[in-house]
Amino acid sequence: MPYVSRRTAVTATTWLAAVVVLGPTAGSAASAAEEDCFDRRTEPYTSVVDGHLHFRPFGGEAVPFREVVGYLKRTGVRHAGVFGIGQKLPVDSPCTYYLDCPGTPVLPSIKNDVVNAENVVEHKQEDVDLALSMTYPDLAHPETVMGGMRQLDKEFPGMFQWMGEVNLIKQALLPNKHEPADEADITGWAPFMAELRRRDMPITIHSDLGNDQDPTRYLHLMERVLGLYPHNKIVWAHMGLSKELSTMDPDEHIAIMTRLLERYPNLTLDLSWRVLEDMYFGKPGVRAKYAALFDAYPEQAIPGTDFGASRDKSFGVYKEELEVTSRINKAMGDEAFRRIALGQNYFDLLGIKERAPEICEA
Repeated sequence: MPYVSRRTAVTATTWLAAVVVLGPTAGSAASAAEEDCFDRRTEPYTSVVDGHLHFRPFGGEAVPFREVVGYLKRTGVRHAGVFGIGQKLPVDSPCTYYLDCPGTPVLPSIKNDVVNAENVVEHKQEDVDLALSMTYPDLAHPETVMGGMRQLDKEFPGMFQWMGEVNLIKQALLPNKHEPADEADITGWAPFMAELRRRDMPITIHSDLGNDQDPTRYLHLMERVLGLYPHNKIVWAHMGLSKELSTMDPDEHIAIMTRLLERYPNLTLDLSWRVLEDMYFGKPGVRAKYAALFDAYPEQAIPGTDFGASRDKSFGVYKEELEVTSRINKAMGDEAFRRIALGQNYFDLLGIKERAPEICEA
């Protein structure tokens, strides 16, 4: 499919019709080549894929599915991962966000995945490509994971293309009785990780790197995952960063990411959540360092907003989060920009045949 500017109302069909009418002249070939590239000087820097988007909240009312899809269309996002939330607040809880209710259990559930799948079936999309993800797995109890996969396969055969976001260790959820996985649990992942490899399916794992008191406290857990399952497509949510880790030396963080990206070529960094921009990328003198990391490993990162579609949010919130999480794109070189912001890495992870446009020559 040829690239079409997000700043114009020209459709791909109109563009193709124009080429047919003009015929295969030298002029039309040149025009086609020019139209098929992305001009960073005039086009938006915001990502055209959202690889980390929660269509369901932890609790309370959700933004209607079609409305969320409308947010994507209005911002020029053409591909998105349909994440649920793999845990739910009790139905009698007045909360929509777990941080507002410490002590209230937020426990694993498959319900959001079922609701997302039903919505995808009911509201078929043509303008936006959606990839359903399984978010139910309880990584601390791996023996339960295959049963959930069989249930979703039976009810929605062939529809799920991703697994995650699943929690290895998420410190923010600890007050809500979240049970982190340990090294023995990770060893027990072998059956479902083998099934993911068979399906060539990526998995997005939330695994906090550490906290301000001990920045690398939990690093050994992700290293264990990568060491045991180097052939799985593993996506590390938020590059291991979180609100609990706001003061880590960026050089130390980049050094850890560099070491792991070099050693594990199937590792992909998830650049979602505005925490990355607000606490790291946006600091004076830091943005260029992270851009250099992505330029050095342009095939190992994908973008995302980490937007959670609770009804107290609106299009304005989504638009802002897309813009904030996309600011790092401006500092990337052309190859990293094409592969990350324009979606080539996301396409490759999913085996999508679509090809991101080349960057126009200056």
